[in-house]
Amino acid sequence: MNAPHPAPEIGPPLWLLAELTYRCPLHCVFCYNPVDFAATETELSTDDWLRVLREARAAGSVQCGFSGGEPMLREDLEILVAEAKKLGFYTNLLTSGVGLTEERIVKLKEAGLDHIQLSFQDSTKELNDFLTHTKTFELKQRVARLIKENGWPMVLNCVVHRLNIDYIDKIIEMAVALGAEYLELANSQYYSWASINRKHLLPSREQLERAERVTNEYRDKLGDKIRMFYVVPDYYEKRPKKCMNGWGNVFLTVTPDGTALPCHTAKMLPGLTFPNVRDMSVKEIWYDSEGFNHYRGDSWMKESCRSCPDKEKDLGGCRCQALMLTGDAANADPVCDKSPHHHVIEEAVALAQIPDAERGNEKPLVFRDPKESRRLTLSCTK
Repeated sequence: MNAPHPAPEIGPPLWLLAELTYRCPLHCVFCYNPVDFAATETELSTDDWLRVLREARAAGSVQCGFSGGEPMLREDLEILVAEAKKLGFYTNLLTSGVGLTEERIVKLKEAGLDHIQLSFQDSTKELNDFLTHTKTFELKQRVARLIKENGWPMVLNCVVHRLNIDYIDKIIEMAVALGAEYLELANSQYYSWASINRKHLLPSREQLERAERVTNEYRDKLGDKIRMFYVVPDYYEKRPKKCMNGWGNVFLTVTPDGTALPCHTAKMLPGLTFPNVRDMSVKEIWYDSEGFNHYRGDSWMKESCRSCPDKEKDLGGCRCQALMLTGDAANADPVCDKSPHHHVIEEAVALAQIPDAERGNEKPLVFRDPKESRRLTLSCTK
């Protein structure tokens, strides 16, 4: 049996994700915000966020993403962007477009914002608006034009799943028509709200293969006109991905209430206490906190992960996925076909091959909503 390696040397938190708020006008069925987001009642103040930006930059962060919920709902967004730019961050805004008016576009440009990633849910008004439970498709198109007119690179994101994957050609054509330089076609990963709705969202193998084939055909046809990134869902892989490129290795999330996490969903993990930026500095959080150190290295691993020759490639996979699908965060990610729990993935994939019309009665889609958040939180505590 291979002995565990000593804890790796810890590099800086290169990527800071500032989740400014969980408030959002959209109700997406695949949202990665935690299911219990409505329990977050207080948000960090402007001064708190300014201090976080300064501490993160001093700790070595170089890229800052402003996210949510919908970050445009924070009236101090331009102040935070200006401070991040002054500190030397490369700044990125991840937005639904709601609230991104011409007036605020100008202010964000003046603040020095480097990059905007605009989300669409589909290429048609009907499905886009259904998946968000809002009427926002035409607004998103207007915002896309404003982004382009103000000289930012046009970066579109569309989460792909069973309900829209058959129209991936139309999504690509829409991105081209809007003048996008980059298009991220990210198959839904099954955490948070997407986990609740997995039976409705996980595509069949045939759908995935067609979508990948169509994407490659458009790559060949369009050449350098647009760069497309196509991300396959974990469930169809044989080996898991590194959790956020390694737990506590590159990525630092600060949630709206100030909780610091090594990934978006780590707060769900039992037995771990994650620090708050109100109580500890970013440097102390990154290097010294129990929550960030717990899954660094391989001393936490069970067999056969610890002696697996591939462990350095995936570091055991995702701890949250292991918890959700096996009940123990220290188990091998069941995406791995060496995992004794891989059958859980195989069963989910087998169900996805059955046509919708042949499945019988299923629970309806659950839309992201504060009322649903409170209901689901209560049901989990009973």
